[in-house]
Amino acid sequence: MKDSLERHQVWLYLAAIIFGMVTGWFWPAVTVTFETLLWPVLGLLLYTTFTQVPLTHMATAFRDKRFNAALVLGNFLIMPAIVWLLLFIAPADPAIRLGIVLVLLVPCTDWFISFTHLGGGDGTRAIAASPILLILQILTLPIYLWLFIGEDMVSANLTGHFVPVFFGLILTPLLLAWLTEKAGKKRPGFAGYIRSLGWLPVPFLALVVFMIAASQITLVIQTGRMLPQLLVIFSLYLVLAALVSKVLSRSFHLPGARGRTLAFSFGTRNSFVVLPFAIALPELWAPAVVVIVFQSLVELFGMTAYLKWLPRLISKPDESSSAH
Repeated sequence: MKDSLERHQVWLYLAAIIFGMVTGWFWPAVTVTFETLLWPVLGLLLYTTFTQVPLTHMATAFRDKRFNAALVLGNFLIMPAIVWLLLFIAPADPAIRLGIVLVLLVPCTDWFISFTHLGGGDGTRAIAASPILLILQILTLPIYLWLFIGEDMVSANLTGHFVPVFFGLILTPLLLAWLTEKAGKKRPGFAGYIRSLGWLPVPFLALVVFMIAASQITLVIQTGRMLPQLLVIFSLYLVLAALVSKVLSRSFHLPGARGRTLAFSFGTRNSFVVLPFAIALPELWAPAVVVIVFQSLVELFGMTAYLKWLPRLISKPDESSSAH
């Protein structure tokens, strides 16, 4: 049942966006309440998601050195270089470019695991890798933002807006999730509680995108003219992510399931983690919010394609020989 919800979640988000836009268009007065409720709902989304990341298993995450080397090289060196190249075909609007950079530089730590499981990847290694990805993206994102956005970050004092959100809405749910996982190890009742929380990220994210679509209907319409260009950029990113995983799986001798796990990691991004940063920015930068939400939709359709494509693109030696 949970697998089915995760497999078809893209349609739930799409329906939430359409319903949100209709609500915002016909009942604009209601959207003021949505803007207020958005922050606590985002906090709950991040908390429920972080509880599904094995934060207390950091030691086991480092055991497969070859896989982890390929994972880190791809996510934090090669894919950022690809993002830099994609910016050459991106719109000139600084807010749009900020949204692209924000969302494409942070590897996913939740539905990456789900799609790895659904797509014949190595779920155990995906679970073990998630804490590494989460910690490294927190450390590297400020550096890449400074490298890619540079002068715009300084002139708009973006760091001043990011810091409160980071401590209030990222670190607090992260700490609570870690404490919840620690309690789950000591008390069996908490383990069931953590499993039940695993059902909540998808509906909470649907609620978040509904609220954003409703409260930002004017912005969504204004940004609509750039969506075809963004579709090209995000689709190219997904294709290149799969090809990079193919090259690295061969270079590091990681065929089959481990290679597919690399592909799902490179292709999926932590859109909901960077969303609070974009929402906290001044109105001038608001289009970044639409970019992040749109990327998550493109990505989810892309993951549906990955489920069919990756087993053929990255197969075990015996699988490829039997296919001919």
